[in-house]
Amino acid sequence: MKLLLVEDDPTMQTTLQRTLGRRRIDVRVCGDGAQALAHWQALEPDVVALDLNLPNLDGLQVLAQARAAGLRTPVLLLTARGTVGDRIVGLNAGADDYLPKPFDLDELEARLRALRRRHQGAGAEPADGPQPVGGLRYEMQSGAIYHRAEVLELTPRELALLKALMMNPGHAVTKERLFELVFPGEIDVQYEAVEVVVYRLRKKLAGTGAALMTLRGLGYLLREEP
Repeated sequence: MKLLLVEDDPTMQTTLQRTLGRRRIDVRVCGDGAQALAHWQALEPDVVALDLNLPNLDGLQVLAQARAAGLRTPVLLLTARGTVGDRIVGLNAGADDYLPKPFDLDELEARLRALRRRHQGAGAEPADGPQPVGGLRYEMQSGAIYHRAEVLELTPRELALLKALMMNPGHAVTKERLFELVFPGEIDVQYEAVEVVVYRLRKKLAGTGAALMTLRGLGYLLREEP
């Protein structure tokens, strides 16, 4: 994936180039709002991570220029402005997602990849079955999930949730979708019950090489631990 990072903080530039580069994301940087549009047009990135606070031209102005020029690249806004009003303004200006600073690098990566998949239409089809993640694998005949050679002891709800996440590792699954799979037909159960199952499952996954991540506004995903 090719990422254009429009950010004027040299430390942030270096950190994200180094960290995301190790995760096979080619990060190109631009630190000036007035030059961002030219970089955007020249690089044709898969995703743009755009800071709102930029010299010479702020992020919203850059975004407005890009959309007016017909650039449909998905945009993730990065900013220390954490109010709902700022978020609404950014999304209405044409941004696709919003991540306030400070942020978790795993969440940043997941949101960038999710934006790219949605833009390209990739990853829309579910996998044929639960896929191996870390040291976990699904046994079709028994219906059990193994950690190496041992069956992972799970409750039926934990098993249903883990199977759903293993269907497409690294892809976020919404809380609403997980609720449908974990609590089918249980109309008296609240959506927050999913969080309880996630909490218990996360503890059981310790040491398996698989990490269950919570993504604000997106849901949950399962990925191999770095």
